[in-house]
Amino acid sequence: MPDIRYYTGKSVSSFMRQSLADSFKDEGKSGYLADGIKTYAALIIGGGVSNSAYGIGLLKGWLKEGSRPVFKMVTGYSSGSILAVAVFSGKDYEERLADLFTSISTKDVVKQRSSFALLFGDSVVSSAPLAKKIDDIVDEDLMARIAQEYRKGRRLYVGTTDFDAQGFVIWDMGALASIGGHDSVKMFRKIILASCSFPAMLPPVYFQVEAGNRRYDEMHVDGGVMGGVFYIHQLMEGAGPKGFRTRLYILNLCYMSPHSKQVEDNLVAITSRLIETNGASKMIGDTYRLYAFANEKGWDYNLAYIPEDFKPYQKEMFDRQEMQRLFKRGYDDAVRGYKWHKAPPGLVSEGK
Repeated sequence: MPDIRYYTGKSVSSFMRQSLADSFKDEGKSGYLADGIKTYAALIIGGGVSNSAYGIGLLKGWLKEGSRPVFKMVTGYSSGSILAVAVFSGKDYEERLADLFTSISTKDVVKQRSSFALLFGDSVVSSAPLAKKIDDIVDEDLMARIAQEYRKGRRLYVGTTDFDAQGFVIWDMGALASIGGHDSVKMFRKIILASCSFPAMLPPVYFQVEAGNRRYDEMHVDGGVMGGVFYIHQLMEGAGPKGFRTRLYILNLCYMSPHSKQVEDNLVAITSRLIETNGASKMIGDTYRLYAFANEKGWDYNLAYIPEDFKPYQKEMFDRQEMQRLFKRGYDDAVRGYKWHKAPPGLVSEGK
């Protein structure tokens, strides 16, 4: 399946440039107008593991409040990739995801490995339950919905890390969905699983690649290994119409300042805390970089993150009760009219 991905840090490929140019042609003359001006909104979602409950709560509450725009582009990695797929696909899928993130527990997502597997395997836990959840979400109906939105000029991107090449890979999920067929569904599921698979905790996902008349396997893991939130700036500059406005909405599913909690002295708890700390550090850094980029371009910058006054009492990796609390807090924050931060903490006065 050519032309469905590209690596960052390199010049944008010709197929990606063409896809970006086509996105504006396909949207029609009446799309994305606000006060008579073309206004493009991009939603950028980071990873958050169980913290994603806050994100889906905020997104649903924002929809209920009534001011949520139609996003021209949605990006995500790790658990944020699942949120990105749901938001891109519509209200029905957001409802399903809200049910998922308020009903699961750790055993519904990962499976403990035997002592032998821990010694000689490739991960602390098995991702088989997570793969099953992804299979239940990603079906042909979802692919058809994503392909339909893609043809309207919207774009959905998911990030993984090519562990062999040490490269961040951006997958064009709308282009993949548009291919159709069983192989596309299978590939779509693999990409989401890979994007959620933090190395050591969860096993890597392998993609068979053909190059130079040879076949080999690429090892892919969580996109958060290489970076935090990501944005494809080429979509909003160069290829678009003149005189348009750009609004960035960054959903950072972590705390923007450290929070203390007692970590149990075992491999699962320590690895889980590593994922949380590593991911938060990268996302915080990227929110600052995006702010600098948006400030230079004169774009509207909007940031959301878990409020500092929300104290977690998590007893396991996926604590159902805590996820329900997080979901409700995100939903309530949005329904009351979320005051998006206009800069990362510590730079300028925040809020609209």
